[in-house]
Amino acid sequence: MPRVRRGFKARRRRNRVLKHAKGYYGARRKAFHVAIEQVHNAWQDAYKHRRTRKREYRRLWISRINAAARSNGINYSQFISGLKRSNIALDRKVLAEIAYSDPGGFKAVVEAID
Repeated sequence: MPRVRRGFKARRRRNRVLKHAKGYYGARRKAFHVAIEQVHNAWQDAYKHRRTRKREYRRLWISRINAAARSNGINYSQFISGLKRSNIALDRKVLAEIAYSDPGGFKAVVEAID
């Protein structure tokens, strides 16, 4: 009796998983059973790290703003509260970019909140 090879849909499902497993080491890219586990783990990690990335960028922006603010004689919390008091609506991403690429512009923002 010949082995059952299944049909088009099963092959398509297998090939889709193996396509996602491209670049993995050894059986993780070749054997369907091992590859499906690895791909699911990779998807879980990708989901988790898409959220972690947002936190890490915010931490980076805050560090850059704090460093630039301190070099202008004010600390981060005073700087942020001064921005809110002065109704200056710049988010942390933009402030970090200004602090990094245009220190003179950042100094002008610090002077505007006093």
